[in-house]
Amino acid sequence: MELRRRDYRVERPVLDQEKLEELGHWGLASGAPQWRTWFQCSHARARALLLQHLPVLAWLPQYPVRDWLLGDLLSGLSVAIMQLPQGLAYALLAGLPPVFGLYSSFYPVFIYFLFGTSRHISVGTFAVMSVMVGSVTESLYPDEAFLQDLNSTVNHMARDAARVQLASALSVLVGLFQVGLGLVHFGFVVTYLSEPLVRGYTTAASVQVFVSQLKYVFGLHLSSFSGPLSLIYTVLEVCQKLPQAVAGTVVTAVVAGVVLVLVKLLNGKLQRRLPLPIPGELLTLIGATVISYGVDLKHRFRVDVVGNIPAGLVPPVAPNLQLFVKLVGNAFTIAVVGFAIAISLGKIFGLRHGYRVDSNQELVALGLSNLIGGIFQCFPVSCSMSRSLVQESTGGNTQVAGAVSSLFILIIIVKLGELFQDLPKAVLAATIIVNLKGMLLQFTDIRSLWTANRVDLLIWLVTFVATILLNLDLGLAVAVVFSLLLVVVRTQLPHYSVLGQVPDTDIYRDVAEYSEAREVPGVKVFRSSATVYFANAELYSDALKQRCGVDVDQLISQKKKLLRKQELKLKQLQKKLKKQGPAAKGTSVSTNVNTGDGDIESKAKQVSTENELEDTAANDQEEAKAPDASTLRALGLPQPDFHSLVLDLGALSFVDTVCLKSLKNIFRDFREIEVEVYMAACHTPVVTQLEAGHFFDASITKQHLFASVHDAVIFVLQQPRANPASPVLVTKL
Repeated sequence: MELRRRDYRVERPVLDQEKLEELGHWGLASGAPQWRTWFQCSHARARALLLQHLPVLAWLPQYPVRDWLLGDLLSGLSVAIMQLPQGLAYALLAGLPPVFGLYSSFYPVFIYFLFGTSRHISVGTFAVMSVMVGSVTESLYPDEAFLQDLNSTVNHMARDAARVQLASALSVLVGLFQVGLGLVHFGFVVTYLSEPLVRGYTTAASVQVFVSQLKYVFGLHLSSFSGPLSLIYTVLEVCQKLPQAVAGTVVTAVVAGVVLVLVKLLNGKLQRRLPLPIPGELLTLIGATVISYGVDLKHRFRVDVVGNIPAGLVPPVAPNLQLFVKLVGNAFTIAVVGFAIAISLGKIFGLRHGYRVDSNQELVALGLSNLIGGIFQCFPVSCSMSRSLVQESTGGNTQVAGAVSSLFILIIIVKLGELFQDLPKAVLAATIIVNLKGMLLQFTDIRSLWTANRVDLLIWLVTFVATILLNLDLGLAVAVVFSLLLVVVRTQLPHYSVLGQVPDTDIYRDVAEYSEAREVPGVKVFRSSATVYFANAELYSDALKQRCGVDVDQLISQKKKLLRKQELKLKQLQKKLKKQGPAAKGTSVSTNVNTGDGDIESKAKQVSTENELEDTAANDQEEAKAPDASTLRALGLPQPDFHSLVLDLGALSFVDTVCLKSLKNIFRDFREIEVEVYMAACHTPVVTQLEAGHFFDASITKQHLFASVHDAVIFVLQQPRANPASPVLVTKL
C-alpha cells in the first residue's frame, strides 16, 4: 500500500527555558548517591559480586553437555595443536628458553577459563606481546653482559636464568596493573586506542617480529640493540653479516616456510570439506624434529636446535621486587596493549554470537592470568587472533575449549616436551614469520584509509613510523599523544555555519550547503559543529563575528571613540559656562541710569550672548542624557543588517569557565552594536552547568534561552508586536 503524502500542522506556544522547565516540571534527579550502594551488604549482593568476578560459576552449571561438549573438545584439541608450536616459537621471540612458552600456554589459559567473560578468544602466547617482552629482556640483560672471560662466549645458562626471572617479574607487574585497573573500572582506557592506532601499532610490531627472527633464519649471532632506532641497527647488522649465514639453517627455514604456506593454502581451499583443519604447524614440527634427529643437523650442518626441555612443572617462585622499578613503564605499556588486543577480539566475537563481554572483568581476568602465570615463571600473554578464529570455526562454544587445550599442553609439558629437543630453531622462526601474514596484510589499510578517512590514515602512519623508529614502548606513547592532540586540533577547526530556514519547515540548515535555505530577515542563526571550550572559545567568537558580516570590534571602537569626543565636548562647554557665569551675573546688576542709548544696546547684546551660551550648554546636556544619543544612527555609524542573533548550541556537551566568559562577551559585544543575542537547543546538562557557573543574571536570563532555533526565531519575529499572550508556533511539514 502506497503511503499518501499528508500535511501535518503543529501548534504549540514558543518555549524559552523558563517555560520549558515549568511545562516539563524540570528538576535535578533525586536519589541516594551511588557510592552509598558500594557499602551495602546483603545475600543477593554478595552472590551477584561473586558471579560477576567469577563468571564460571554462572555459566558452567548451565552448560549444555550434549549440545556443546563435542564441539568444545574438538576445538580445544585444534587450538592445542596450534598452541604447541606457537608457544615454543614465541618463547624464542621473548628471548627465553622454549619450554617457558609451554608454561605460558598452560597456566594463563586455565586462569582465564575461570575468570573470563569471552567465550571464544584463545588466551596464551602472542607475537606482539612476545616481541615487547623480548625488547625488555634483551635491553636489560643483553648477551654482552654474560660473556665468559676465557673464550668470550656467552654463558647461556646464566643469561636464560636472569631473563626468566625478569620476564616473570614483568608478568606479575603487568598482572597487577591490569587487575588494579579492572577493579577501579578503568576498562575504558582502551577507548583511547583507536582502531587505526591499534592496527598501525600491530603492523609495526609484526615488522619488529619479522626482523627479530632473521638471526634464526640465517643462523647469525647479532648484537643486542635497544632504544630508538634499534630496529634499523639490527637490519644493518643482518645485511652486514649475511655472508656469514649458515646454509643448512637457511635451507631448513625455507623448506619449513614453504611447507607451512602450502598447508595453509590447502586448508583454505578444503575448509568446507574438512571437519578440522590440517595441523600443518604440528606436522612440520614433528617432521623437522625427526629429520633433525636422524640426520644430526646440529653437528653436521651447524643448525641450532631447541636443546634441553625439562619434563614436569616448575614450582612457584616469588618475583624479585627490586626489578619492579626498572619495569614499571614497560609493564604499563604491555598491560594496555595486551588488554586492547584481547577486548577488541572479545567484543567482535561477542557481537557475532550475541553475548556481552564485560571490559572491566576482562581486564581482571587477563590480569590474574598474568599475575598467577608470573609466579609460575610465565611471561606476559594476551590472546591470539589466529587461534581465536580456529577456536570459533572448529565448533568452540565456551572456554571449556580453552581448558581442554591447556590440559593437552600440560600433558606435553609433563611427558612429551623432551621429545622436541632436536627441533631446529629455524623451523620455529619460519612458523612465526608465516603466522605474521594476517598482520602484515594490514598494510592494505593505507589504501582503504586514503579513500575513507585521511585523518585516520595519518594516525596509522604516525603510529607505524614512531613504533618502527622509537621501539614499541615509546612508539605507543607517541601514537596516543598524537591521536589525542589530533582530536584537540579537530575541535579547533570545526565547521561554522550561518543557518537559514528550509521553506515550509522548522528545519534550519547551512545556507552555503542548501540552496533553498533562506536566512530569516533581521535574524542571524549561527552554529558550530564542535563543543566550545578553552581550546577553541576564542576561535568560536572570531568565526561568529566574521560570519555575521560585521566588523564588531571596529564598530565598537568607533562608537566608544565618538562617545568620548561627545563627552569631552560637553565637559569643555561646562567649563566655559562656569568661567563666564560670574562675570555675566555682575554685568547684569551694574546699570547706570544716566547711560545713553548706545550703552544700553551694548549691555543687551552681552546679556543675549550669555543666554545663548547657557542654552547651548543646556541643549548639549539634554542630548547627552537623551536615550538615543549613543545609538549608532545618532552617532552616524553604519548599523548591522540584523537586529537579533541566535546561537545554536546543540553541539555543546559541556561548558567550562572560558566558555562562560566567551558567551558573556558575545552578549556584551553584540548588545553594544544594538543586536540582541539569544541561545537555543541547549541540552539539560549544559543548562545545569550554566546555572552552576552563574551565567544567568539580570541582563541574561533563561528567557534568552529557547528549546529550539525555531522557537527563538519565532519569538524574535513577534517581539515588536505588543501581544501579551504567548505567540503560537505553526509549522507545515
